[in-house]
Amino acid sequence: MCKAMEDMRNETRAEALKEKSISVARKMLKSGKFSYEEIAEYSDLTVDEVKELADKQSA
Repeated sequence: MCKAMEDMRNETRAEALKEKSISVARKMLKSGKFSYEEIAEYSDLTVDEVKELADKQSA
């Protein structure tokens, strides 16, 4: 039972960190001051994920 609870907690934490990374990347994209590579580096996302976010924001 403890292992299951620990796994759930870790999964929730990972999801929260991913959402924070996406939020940071969106703000950086909106500023227009950073390249996709810089955003990926600072947000811990991949360049492809950053490009996908940029495409969604411009749509």
